[in-house]
Amino acid sequence: MSGAPRTDEQKTAGEETAKILIDIAAVNFRPSEAYTLTAGWASPVYIDCRKLISFLPERRRVIELGAELIRRDIGADQFDLVAGGETAGIPYAAWISDALDKPMLYIRKKPKGFGRNAQIEGEVKPGQRVLLVEDLATDGGSKINFINAIRAAGAEVAHVFVVFFYRAFPGADETMAEAKVDLHYLADWQDVLAAAENGGYFTPEDISGVKDFLAAPVKWSEANGGRAA
Repeated sequence: MSGAPRTDEQKTAGEETAKILIDIAAVNFRPSEAYTLTAGWASPVYIDCRKLISFLPERRRVIELGAELIRRDIGADQFDLVAGGETAGIPYAAWISDALDKPMLYIRKKPKGFGRNAQIEGEVKPGQRVLLVEDLATDGGSKINFINAIRAAGAEVAHVFVVFFYRAFPGADETMAEAKVDLHYLADWQDVLAAAENGGYFTPEDISGVKDFLAAPVKWSEANGGRAA
């Protein structure tokens, strides 16, 4: 889904999600001072999806939109379990698991090193199909560790769901294709820009700075001390 044209339903859900994230101040615009993301990219924009956990009506609506997308674009009959990646994916997986009435797992970044030395917590059986849930994705690289853990347990994973996809930096589509999974998301930066402009949330200078970034994100990253291509 990440590289495919979006439907009207997907765009509408994306802009509503983006507006919610802006309203709770989870969206940060800082064109004059770059953020450095986990993947090493420099960005003038930063999304803090963890903040959503403190806002009950807003998070319930985002989970409702996410569950609708999953039912529509993946099909709830296409997986048996919902898994959250440590740490930000765990609450989202719990809420999606509840919304879709599916059992849940959570996956550590590495085995815990004592006791059962488990990397996956919960019960998973060989052959079961797992939906991996995370808060966001940049270039998709951080998802591979969780995907590998699921497959090492003998289970299957063909779909990843995130609330927010940067959809700016290269590599995500290729990384997901190599891992043989489809990435599904509610909102991206184009949705945030549309919601920000429609609501007059940010200054014209901030909006212009973000548009410059989105026009050439790799070049912008390199020029601002971040990762290059």
